[in-house]
Amino acid sequence: MKRILHFNLLIVLVITFCSCADVIHKDGDWDDNIKLSVRAVEFSALSDSVTITTGGSSWWINDVSVNNDWFYDFKGISFEADRYVIKQDCFIVEHRDKNTLFIKVEANPLNVQRVITVGLEAGDYFDRVRITQKPK
Repeated sequence: MKRILHFNLLIVLVITFCSCADVIHKDGDWDDNIKLSVRAVEFSALSDSVTITTGGSSWWINDVSVNNDWFYDFKGISFEADRYVIKQDCFIVEHRDKNTLFIKVEANPLNVQRVITVGLEAGDYFDRVRITQKPK
């Protein structure tokens, strides 16, 4: 009798674990819950901008990089707000509403290509928009 009880308990545990296995996510192993309309953009050397829409609505800007310079500690910005602006020397990144990301880049005065990335996060899912700007 004890054997049957242990066997039944084992079966119940296996079925329970298997049914939950699809819901368990490892860090960074989430499905795309941002759903960017565009992930890569190419600009001329002139000032330009792009508006990107998202299918998800619970995302925030995690970081911005310009070539090898990284910006990630945005003081005074509430990432829970529907609207906020991050501005540095050559770019403006706006979280315009829960489904709109706006990026404006100043003209590239350099003789080398400029690469700007905007990192986004939603829960444990990370995505990135990459802007490649031609040299002057």
